[in-house]
Amino acid sequence: MDTDVIVVGAGPTGLMLGCELALAGVRTRIVERRAEPQRDSRALSLHPRSVELMDQRGLLERFLPQGRPVPGWHFAQLPTRLDFSRLDTRHGYTLFIAQARTEALLAQRAHELGVEIVRGQEVVGLSQDGEGVRAQVRGPGGSETIRARYAVGCDGGRSAVRQTAGIAFPGTEETFTGMLGDFAAMDSGPGVLDAARAGGVLVAPMEDGVTRLVLLDAQRIRVPSAQPVTLEEFRQCLRRLCGSDFGVGEPRWLSRFGNATRLADRYRSGRLLLAGDAAHIHFPAAGQGLNTGLQDAMNLGWKLAATIHGWAPPGLLDSYDSERRPVGRAVTENTEIQTLLAELTLVRAYQRPAAALRRLLDDLLRMDEVNRTLASRVSALATAYRPTEPDADPLAGRRMPDIGLTAAGPATRVYDLLVAGRFVHLDLTGDPDTAAAVTGDWGPRITAVTVNGHDEHTDLRGITEVLVRPDGHVAWATHAADAAARSGERHAALTAWAGPSSRAA
Repeated sequence: MDTDVIVVGAGPTGLMLGCELALAGVRTRIVERRAEPQRDSRALSLHPRSVELMDQRGLLERFLPQGRPVPGWHFAQLPTRLDFSRLDTRHGYTLFIAQARTEALLAQRAHELGVEIVRGQEVVGLSQDGEGVRAQVRGPGGSETIRARYAVGCDGGRSAVRQTAGIAFPGTEETFTGMLGDFAAMDSGPGVLDAARAGGVLVAPMEDGVTRLVLLDAQRIRVPSAQPVTLEEFRQCLRRLCGSDFGVGEPRWLSRFGNATRLADRYRSGRLLLAGDAAHIHFPAAGQGLNTGLQDAMNLGWKLAATIHGWAPPGLLDSYDSERRPVGRAVTENTEIQTLLAELTLVRAYQRPAAALRRLLDDLLRMDEVNRTLASRVSALATAYRPTEPDADPLAGRRMPDIGLTAAGPATRVYDLLVAGRFVHLDLTGDPDTAAAVTGDWGPRITAVTVNGHDEHTDLRGITEVLVRPDGHVAWATHAADAAARSGERHAALTAWAGPSSRAA
């Protein structure tokens, strides 16, 4: 085999997956058809769960200085903001950071981990058999065939990997489009940005003095997204919506985007898998697309690595589909809701009832419980995977709280222990024999820690042991106080998640 895994596409999802695989010791080659990294940034944000993922891999100190934390976010551009700052996380904010910068930071990390990133090459053929996959790659120097054990399509909505795998991509066609423009020149007088926002234009100041404007114009929402946007068209839309074009000029990027919404029938076909936009596309409402892709990669990486290394328990790789497809479905559904609200507001026949509906929803968002529920969903902090065991602890499948710990060494946090990309086992009873037993049987797959003290957290009340997955979700937890009972539960849980022990092997 030339490599273990071919990742097709060097966007955020593909780069994140490459990092995860390499961290687990898997040889990975990322093939990207573009010769140079993407300069323009369709996405501009990392939501709280994605920020947590960077924290779990020790990358947060790279990202924070490059972005700007924003505590509030939006749902369907309703006036009342989603309040991320009140959620149960150390990172109750969206990190406002351009996609191009996110990709550059992930590419830097991938290079450090030894990931091979090949640009200017396109996968033009792909086949699989019982031993692996064969990818025909074409570039400026000609064609070559690459053999690998698996291939993952992170190659966008028109994914060649998905088409080769014969995976259906059902959903709805585009019926509605918007426009965005990144402008280096714009009026800078007082109240200009507020006037643009008052006209319903989304305004996002970017780096280097560039300002992004995103708009929905009732007279242009039926224009196909494939039709290029012109500067004059954008100016006309601004004048119609706001009474002024605000002197926009020197466009760095003009683009049209649509509401086509699709979800792959399955995320795996044999040795071919999908992640990111190759698996789900939708209107870019609330900036969830890039974030969902990063979280796909975090879920898939350790499972695929375990399969390649030969210790994955039965069904582990298939759980990628059963865990992430429902998340993809939930995201496509909530973006369709947001798109419908926007469209109804612009269609003359529905403007009055649409305005009343928006007022009603805005009133609901002022209720703490409603705001917290919706903020948790959009931020992905509410994501929880259904346990396979019928008697599993309620904590199983949920995000592990990033509590502070006092262990044998200096005080630390749970997320500090996840940097290596391994399982983390915490004995909260302070029994040092537990960590020794876990390490002795499962060795390098698990970081075992004896906890002598920790921050109080409602979800951990009464918990005596917990096994955290490499992606930061809880695999298993127990309230059992008896050491012998815990030992039996622990062995079963570790075998179910981390494969047979070295002694059993």
